[in-house]
Amino acid sequence: YTELPSSNPAVLAFLREAPPTGDGSDDIVLCVHNFSRFAQPTELDLSRFKGRYPVELFGGVRFPAVGDLPYLLTIAGHGFYWFRLRRDVATA
Repeated sequence: YTELPSSNPAVLAFLREAPPTGDGSDDIVLCVHNFSRFAQPTELDLSRFKGRYPVELFGGVRFPAVGDLPYLLTIAGHGFYWFRLRRDVATA
């Protein structure tokens, strides 16, 4: 568990990281939760994951790749996102 700084105090973001397996693969889940009843934007520093794709866990929707700039998300009131941070979307 690693909490991530959010640009919005109504939004809690953290990483859930499992230890790498013997084949070098990892399991990193980004969790972003909006505690406001209103839609909220947030920016997260995900630059350490540059080039990875957030893939939403329930629907399998691929979001844009992480780059150098803060990652911008807008979250519905009392909404949340859980993303797997994938190196290779083809294996999602």
